[in-house]
Amino acid sequence: MENLTLKSYIQWVEKWEINANEVINSYLDKSTKDSDNLHAFVRLHPDYVEKFLNNFKDLPLHWAPIAIKDNIMTKWYISSCGSKMLENYVAPYSATCFTNLEKKWGLMLWKANMDEFAMWSSTEYSAFWNTKNPNWTDRIPWGSSGWSAAAVAWDQCIAALWTDTWGSIRQPAALCGIVGLKPTYGRVSRYWVQSMASSFDQVWVLTKTVEDARIMLDAICGYDENDSQSRKKADIKNFDNLNLKEGDIKIAIPNEAINEALDPKVKDLFLAKIEELKSHWYTVDYVDLPILKHVSAIYYMLISAEVTSNLGRFDGIRFGLQEDMKWIKDLHEYYTKIRMKWFWNEVKKRILLGNYVVTKENYEKYYLRGYKARKLLQSEFSKFYKNYHAIVTPTTPTPAWRFWEKSSNPLLMYLEDMYTVTANLVWVPAISVPMWNVEDSWDTLPVGIQLMWWKWQEGLLLSVAEKIEMK
Repeated sequence: MENLTLKSYIQWVEKWEINANEVINSYLDKSTKDSDNLHAFVRLHPDYVEKFLNNFKDLPLHWAPIAIKDNIMTKWYISSCGSKMLENYVAPYSATCFTNLEKKWGLMLWKANMDEFAMWSSTEYSAFWNTKNPNWTDRIPWGSSGWSAAAVAWDQCIAALWTDTWGSIRQPAALCGIVGLKPTYGRVSRYWVQSMASSFDQVWVLTKTVEDARIMLDAICGYDENDSQSRKKADIKNFDNLNLKEGDIKIAIPNEAINEALDPKVKDLFLAKIEELKSHWYTVDYVDLPILKHVSAIYYMLISAEVTSNLGRFDGIRFGLQEDMKWIKDLHEYYTKIRMKWFWNEVKKRILLGNYVVTKENYEKYYLRGYKARKLLQSEFSKFYKNYHAIVTPTTPTPAWRFWEKSSNPLLMYLEDMYTVTANLVWVPAISVPMWNVEDSWDTLPVGIQLMWWKWQEGLLLSVAEKIEMK
């Protein structure tokens, strides 16, 4: 039962070759014993497993043990978003993506820790504890989904349900050596998922194989009238493996992706992988896409404003930890005390920046320019996909770094998002597939290759990703 994939688990349960109850109990036991190694989860839920196990046996997923990110609401269970502000918050409803998973066969094994409110990208900024990379435990697994990526790679669960704002599915997937899939914006409902930035956030999956990602996406997607950004197209599930002729696939490599920020070892691996694709009759062109140089700036300008809006509710009155107001002279002092005490520095920094860019004096100078630049980027990509099927880049510019190695230089951290954030700005599906390993200070570290397809074309994306995965 070691290192089960989702597909093999389902097949073996249906053939009565393994007992689902025994598998789930073994994963619970493994998570408990390994908690000190990776620190992947914030709360185990054996009570949930006990409560629902017998109701799942005739459904497609057969109680498959799944990790759930802590900002995905689960009814009557704590969902803290990795923050002290919501440390004891019990959700009154479940997120639609989670109920869809329940209806199909998924079983919540535990809630995964996260960077506070999904901010930052290294797993170093949870209010609770850090998580280690399963390949080398002195290194980060990336974030904010690093906790689940580490758990899936370490086989503490079969798959994970997570959210992605700028690449926090694909980045940790790449650095932990697994698969991370981001569907089209609007494909999976975000209802009762705590948003960091509403026009960027999406619910995604972390799995061990591309085929597992296909199964998970089929389970959680669908139109939801409760989510204003959900689309009727979400009910059209075109995820089957397509028998594509490799010579029919046209791939574009932006020249801007092969720049000085890309680690030379990752660059060499990536270019070797591209040559391998060429040898299998993929049509590969190197193209200019100048606006890609500006995607990080566009992203951080817009996201700060949305963070400010979405976190405004956490004031210690409507939501968040409350304190005695006996010695507080006014509401302003109360807000200040609560937010200073229970938000960590990265959250406070982004709230302040967001308030700055949306002030009357700065709105047109910063936010509006960022908004227009995003529209231009979407327009450029719309034209681009008329000539090419996919855009391919490295998933990350570097392999995993050691804890706190870059924390003193926020700009270096922000630049790590340069490849993945584009798909969130443009709302297209993207996937990271393990490429090869690189050597760094005698450590062998995985890195990934990313494919971005056009909207609603997850079937094509998954089919090509599977071909790359097998090469």
